[in-house]
Amino acid sequence: MLRDMLLMGTALLDKNRAHIDSLNVFPVPDGDTGSNMLMTMQSAVREIREVRGEKVGDIAAAASLGSLKGARGNSGVILSQIFRGFARALAGKEEMDGAALSSALSMGTEAAYKAVMKPKEGTMLTVSRVMAESVAEAADSGANVYKLVDVMLESGEAALRHTPEQLPVLKEAGVVDSGGKGLLTILRGFKMVMDGEEVDDYVEEERESFSQAASSEEGADLEGLEEIEFGYCTEFFIIHLDDASCEADLDKFRDKLVKIGDSVVVAKDEGVIKVHVHSNYPGKIIQLALRLGEVDRIKIENMREQNRGLLEHLRKTEKENAVVAVSAGPGLEEVFRALGVTGIIPGGQTMNPSVESISRAIRKANARNVFVLPNNPNVLFAARQAAQLASRNVKVIPTTTMVQGISAALAFSEDVSADDNAAQMEDAMNGVLSGSVTYAVRASKVNGSSIAEGDIIGLLDGDIAEVGSGVDEVTLKLLRRMMDKKKGDAVVTLFFGEGMDEQNAKAIIDQAETEYPRGEFTVQYGGQPLYYYLISVE
Repeated sequence: MLRDMLLMGTALLDKNRAHIDSLNVFPVPDGDTGSNMLMTMQSAVREIREVRGEKVGDIAAAASLGSLKGARGNSGVILSQIFRGFARALAGKEEMDGAALSSALSMGTEAAYKAVMKPKEGTMLTVSRVMAESVAEAADSGANVYKLVDVMLESGEAALRHTPEQLPVLKEAGVVDSGGKGLLTILRGFKMVMDGEEVDDYVEEERESFSQAASSEEGADLEGLEEIEFGYCTEFFIIHLDDASCEADLDKFRDKLVKIGDSVVVAKDEGVIKVHVHSNYPGKIIQLALRLGEVDRIKIENMREQNRGLLEHLRKTEKENAVVAVSAGPGLEEVFRALGVTGIIPGGQTMNPSVESISRAIRKANARNVFVLPNNPNVLFAARQAAQLASRNVKVIPTTTMVQGISAALAFSEDVSADDNAAQMEDAMNGVLSGSVTYAVRASKVNGSSIAEGDIIGLLDGDIAEVGSGVDEVTLKLLRRMMDKKKGDAVVTLFFGEGMDEQNAKAIIDQAETEYPRGEFTVQYGGQPLYYYLISVE
């Protein structure tokens, strides 16, 4: 079963490789995390297939040796060390019970942290650690191996979702950690075997990021080319280790690598050392390694040259005009993308994007003229600051609501001048009424009216227009007020938010259609937090 689990994990990783690659933040040679982890696992599978025994210890040992042999990039080497811990924990064992699984996860995490010279939280290391801690706690309570696998995945998913809060670069790129996602994909294969599922039965979640992630080529931000401090990605094995070398020599080797490079991973298993480092002196790295043994399978890649190639690709594919928009909610993001918006910046109420995150989206748009839709009054100033810092022509369309932003995006055309586009988009923005329905977070008085905490409130173009106790009641009242302003003849879209029911939204629209037969009504999933409904009337 353990053999099948590892094979299933590899197959699932293969199926989702492109998705995991798309979560990468940096366009460098070792940045294709899904591909690197897949090649690492494929090497492990080759070793596993050679095992004739039926002990879990034999399978784990093969997975450890094979993954180390085929380890690619940081993520691959870290993965190999996790399996090294598995091998140690399961050595000599015929079966893996709950206690053994807990020990395997703990020892794998320990080995992985030790191999990375400067561990960062918010990476696959964090995901592995959180899983190990959660499983250990459940194992102490007597949970069996089946329950522990559930705990492992649930805690791992929670840790993965939290990675953008731990690593700012993930939050700005709008993605979760790709290595953590890859690790969870492999381990999900474990559960599928235990549950008797096939790889084709598994449907990947539609969204693993809270914004559109850039692939390693398309939409990459390479204006920071000069920021690459270490230009060569160097990987190799040290084999036939010198008999006189010891663990202290290996520690000294690691310390020297840290002084002349970064992304240092040095992993040892079964008399073989795998080395991965970014530096400006690959020759010196190899010279240092030769003091420990013979070097083998050397791979050196020039990361600056790859970035130059990507930069040239961007120059050749640069567009004349592009739009980026701040958005909150998966449904709204899909609407913006369908309207041709190039970049989505996660944000909105309670989560206003920084000047830097807006600037990054402007650069990734890869266009001579970039139109920014802030879609929130609190984001407007940051958007204007980002426009001033940009190295291209940026026009901020002063949208203060999501529905204004959608109207502006509808009016955008790739084929007209920047000035004409800005004028068209502002005209469209000013022609729409924006309604929203939410709740009062505290008691207050507005325009002489008392509002209690928890009351449902309807806002029209940012001003409180309706107050009541029921969401449907307030939504209908607000919609009537908006339709009366348009004299009953308008195009209306009702966007239902996070946790709201589509059928309920349709019932509201059915009532409005009865009252306003000349109107044109549509229900659309927005998925926005905090607001039950957003209403566009134009």
